[in-house]
Amino acid sequence: MGITNLDSILTGSKRIESLHFGYADYAASVRMRTTNIGGSNSDYSILTDETNGERNIHWNDMWHYPISKMTTIGRAHGMRIIDGPFGDFSDPDGFKSHARRTAILGCEGKWAIHPSQVDLANEVFTLPESEVQKAKDIIKAMREAQESGAGAATLNGRLIDAASIRQAEQIIEQTKLIETLS
Repeated sequence: MGITNLDSILTGSKRIESLHFGYADYAASVRMRTTNIGGSNSDYSILTDETNGERNIHWNDMWHYPISKMTTIGRAHGMRIIDGPFGDFSDPDGFKSHARRTAILGCEGKWAIHPSQVDLANEVFTLPESEVQKAKDIIKAMREAQESGAGAATLNGRLIDAASIRQAEQIIEQTKLIETLS
């Protein structure tokens, strides 16, 4: 019911600051056929059409919808979005893969249910210097275009617009927040 009622939940109290996704709780609530806490499930896959006598299996992300919905609605209400646990703490590669995909969707952190996951989460959710520099370059290119009276800005052969600036500002803001907490 939580995913269905997110908008009402988030307007129910001014004390709510963040959203956290509970994989096992969600799976149990919607009666998913899995006992995994986060991560993938080989049964959630599709087969490609046959090509040269072969069919490939493609695993899908059974958590995409609820994480995406939580992120979209949460951000609309100014919430911080934190990804939930990855239960297999003996699988650091699985943890990082899982965390990277939720970081891309807009989560800004992830639960660590074992000490071995703390550094992994910090690694994934700290933006790479190359991304931070790209964001700074976007803002600089736009400023230079405005100062020169150019009608449009480009960087490395790509158009920069207002949305590009907002993206770059978010990356820089997130990096500053991480730096103040370090």
